[in-house]
Amino acid sequence: MPRKPIETMLYAGVPYSYFGIAPPGSMVFTAGACPLDANGDVVGQGNLAVQTRKALDNLLLALDAAGCGAEDVVKTTVYVATSEDADLATVWGLVEEVFGKRGPPGTLLGITVLGWPGQLVEIEAVAARRE
Repeated sequence: MPRKPIETMLYAGVPYSYFGIAPPGSMVFTAGACPLDANGDVVGQGNLAVQTRKALDNLLLALDAAGCGAEDVVKTTVYVATSEDADLATVWGLVEEVFGKRGPPGTLLGITVLGWPGQLVEIEAVAARRE
């Protein structure tokens, strides 16, 4: 049975991908990348943009160590310690700078608190390592 185009089943005007398909190979699941420097200190205290950029940098380093890059990511989850829509939009804009506006599907969550004192952002990813 032929598959219907997704646009006929789900709203086509969303600014994100509904799904990602992993190519053959190994899956990589990252821990949440935190805005920590090499000494384990949270960078950019109180600065959402600085923390987001550092978390993304750390995520890309972890992916690289696993043999992947941003182009191999098939799903992201982004946690932001906020209840403000504007903060979520700020973080998502920075995530899009790395993964693109039509990048992998992602979940963006405003939450109460994260694990490190002063931490505002944490980003995890699932990637498919190419053989």
